[in-house]
Amino acid sequence: MEKSKIKNSIEKTNLHSRNLHRLGYDFAALINIYPDLQQFVIINDYQIDSNHSEQAKQTIDFSNPKAVKALNKALLMANYDIQNWDIPENYLCPPIPGRVDYIHYIADLLTKNNNGIIPQGETIQVLDIGVGANCIYPILGNAVYGWSFVGTEIDEKALQNCKKIIEANPRLVDCISLQQQIESRYIFKNIITTEDRFTFTMCNPPFHNSQEEATKSSIRKINNLENTRTLKPVLNFGGQNAELWCDGGESGFVTQMIFESAKYPMQCLWFTTLVSKKENLSSFYKTLNKVNVADFKTIDMAQGQKTSRILAWTFMSEAQQKVWSFE
Repeated sequence: MEKSKIKNSIEKTNLHSRNLHRLGYDFAALINIYPDLQQFVIINDYQIDSNHSEQAKQTIDFSNPKAVKALNKALLMANYDIQNWDIPENYLCPPIPGRVDYIHYIADLLTKNNNGIIPQGETIQVLDIGVGANCIYPILGNAVYGWSFVGTEIDEKALQNCKKIIEANPRLVDCISLQQQIESRYIFKNIITTEDRFTFTMCNPPFHNSQEEATKSSIRKINNLENTRTLKPVLNFGGQNAELWCDGGESGFVTQMIFESAKYPMQCLWFTTLVSKKENLSSFYKTLNKVNVADFKTIDMAQGQKTSRILAWTFMSEAQQKVWSFE
């Protein structure tokens, strides 16, 4: 997208410096690429810049799941060369700026193991835990850095939709593979084999302990977006049960992930996951120490209206990290 078209936008400085969406959305250009977006674009009188430009006031209703999906389709077409993308009703519709930030921050992490250079190309093998129906991390990681992905999922319908997305965009066929996790209590078991070597793993874990907690969280989010009061749990970004909650919530899921990762110490350079709840970090640190990781890092990042963070850990010493091959 040409910078001249978005020069009046307000820069989103909380996004990564390489994030294409720091300057907001050029709705005129997006509508030109995907005309169906037009019906969802509205004017927000409170979102103006110093030039009072009409463009700066354009937005969508982020509490409307159809509007969010239309915006995603346009962004994927305009910025990531994805011409055919869709998700079934009620499945998680990811906010692309936040998702691509995860990709960029991991790229920064890898530079420290690659002489300050971002490793690119299909030799970078990534394991995406819980790829969902949207296949968003593999799409973005491949588009931006050319990485290859294995996406895992317990939901067969979600995997079938990912397959449709991949087949509808031929350049993805050789770059993304899919694997169903047949035992929902496990994360890496049944997935990582003795021959596998992943540069890193990534995950957007289910954050909530129950469907009730997920519903309450959704209501709070909608009320914040609309500045109103509602009791109706409309999910603007959607989400099936397995995407939003599990027994033990984020704490239980990530703890299980850490313990399982210890069984594959030399088969992955960095294990990583998003952590939504800051209060869970101290417990995760203790678990990491229990499994004797060589190093771990917490990377702060903004995710829309909230702050999230990436937890990354490795079992490899500095010497072992240096000899890891990125070719």
